[in-house]
Amino acid sequence: MKKTEFKVNGMVCEGCENRVKNALSMIDGVESVDANHNTGIVTILSNVDLEKSVIEEKIDDIGFEVVKEG
Repeated sequence: MKKTEFKVNGMVCEGCENRVKNALSMIDGVESVDANHNTGIVTILSNVDLEKSVIEEKIDDIGFEVVKEG
C-alpha cells in the first residue's frame, strides 16, 4: 500500500472533506482517502503508483488548491 499526502487550501468544514474524499475515491487505484479540514492534509492510500498531477487536477477541479512545495 502506498501513502501519499497533500496540503490542500480551502477546506473549511466536514462538507469540504467529503467533497475531496468522494472526488479522489473515484480515481483508479485509490483504496482510501482521509481529509482533515483543520490541518489541510489529505492522505491517500493506493495500491498503485498514482500520478500526482492527476490528483492535483482533481482537487483543483472541485474548487480547492494543492499547496506546491518549494
